[in-house]
Amino acid sequence: MITSRVSNLTKTVLVIAGSDPSGGAGIQADLKTLTSLGVYGMTAITALTEQNTRGVKSIFEIPLDFVVKQINCCLSDIGANAIKIGMMHNSELINGVYEALKHNKIIDNKKISIVLDPVMVAKGGHRLLQEDAVNSLKTFIKNTNPVVTPNIPEAEILTDIKINNLTDMKIAGEKIIDLGANFVILKGGHMNAPIMSDLLIGEKVLDQIETKKIITNNTHGTGCTMASALTAGLAKSHEIKEAFRNAHFYVNQAIMTSPKFGTGHGPINHSFHIN
Repeated sequence: MITSRVSNLTKTVLVIAGSDPSGGAGIQADLKTLTSLGVYGMTAITALTEQNTRGVKSIFEIPLDFVVKQINCCLSDIGANAIKIGMMHNSELINGVYEALKHNKIIDNKKISIVLDPVMVAKGGHRLLQEDAVNSLKTFIKNTNPVVTPNIPEAEILTDIKINNLTDMKIAGEKIIDLGANFVILKGGHMNAPIMSDLLIGEKVLDQIETKKIITNNTHGTGCTMASALTAGLAKSHEIKEAFRNAHFYVNQAIMTSPKFGTGHGPINHSFHIN
């Protein structure tokens, strides 16, 4: 039996990212996360992928002019309280997305948070960002001052330093702040340690969450999900520390209740708190 209740759906997020047909990551994970957290999600799809829990086999790039049209049609009509950006695979796309956000007066609007999840390599090892586009991504960070949410391998690429421990994580986070990021959430899941640390860094370390590492293969889409959960909180005008902690809790619970689908890196449970 479905019972009706008054909706409090008042906040909107535009996601600019790639599609995962198997539903665990990318646009699909973003929309599931936003919906489950009570935020209205829109999408501008940058690429279609052939992938499942076993990895990415091929990528079909959406033409830049059509990506821009998707951005423009959403922002000119519904608008957005926050922007979440995922897979941008080449310099042309990165520069085009910047121009589209600038055209729609997003860049200089301090009330609209931009969250950048610098997607570079898929879980199975397939490269999702062309090597020559890293500098373009750094310029994008400088010009947009986003909240950047890298994992350790992505932070290593952005900073050119090897991260072996918590001290290295803090140094890398500060270097990404120096690139122009407003805040950095550096995820420690790739660290080979029983206790996992996620850091929220601004001009200094603002928060640190330590959790026991969950031993599982079902982590497909955790990066996308973390960034979207964070964006949902920022769209609702939560302070960054509150948004960070809520996003971390959401992802942690989604991992622990994963449905164990697929034969590779399985998806997490975006609906764990929905009856």
